Amino acid sequence: MDIFIVYAHPSSKSFTYQIREALLTGLQKGRHNVEVSDLYKMDFHSDMTEHEYEQESFAQTDLPLSEDVVAEHQKMEWAGCIIFLYPLWWSDCPAKMKGWFDRVYSVGYAYGYNKEGQKVRKMKTIKYGIAICTAGHPNDFLEETGIAESMRKIMLEDRLGVRFENKKMMILGGTLDIEKVKNLHLNNVRALGEHIENYFEK
Repeated sequence: MDIFIVYAHPSSKSFTYQIREALLTGLQKGRHNVEVSDLYKMDFHSDMTEHEYEQESFAQTDLPLSEDVVAEHQKMEWAGCIIFLYPLWWSDCPAKMKGWFDRVYSVGYAYGYNKEGQKVRKMKTIKYGIAICTAGHPNDFLEETGIAESMRKIMLEDRLGVRFENKKMMILGGTLDIEKVKNLHLNNVRALGEHIENYFEK
């Protein structure tokens, strides 16, 4: 399968980076083709420009898109699965990844309406979408407080939405006590990478 990973973390010393490496190991073992957008490393411009804002607000779909946005569209069109990998910061993904959605989900590509008011988009429907999120708090806490449900609503129902046939979120919580959860999380992610289709059968 062709896998596109959108990765957002500034430090290679983080546990999120270890998760990324474990995921890549699993994907390699599963003989998948992989493309990674490391948003911090590539210095992805996450702020929408005034031109882009006007383009979005007035649905000016005939205007050219920025080259970096077009490059991300090409990766999305290539992929059969997109994995969003990031840490949980204040109940959501880092601003760098939020900015990726702001700019890459451009009007006329990921969403939009025609003059008759009908929904239109050029983006193909992607078979699998997975959000993998590391979190300091344990999963039980995130569920009890409603944070986990909020995460799923925003990422799976809004951002991935109808653009993906199958979508799931894997929350890797409890990383404040890293030695307790480290091996479990790394093993689960490696297994996911090796057998993505099986993950959606659970």
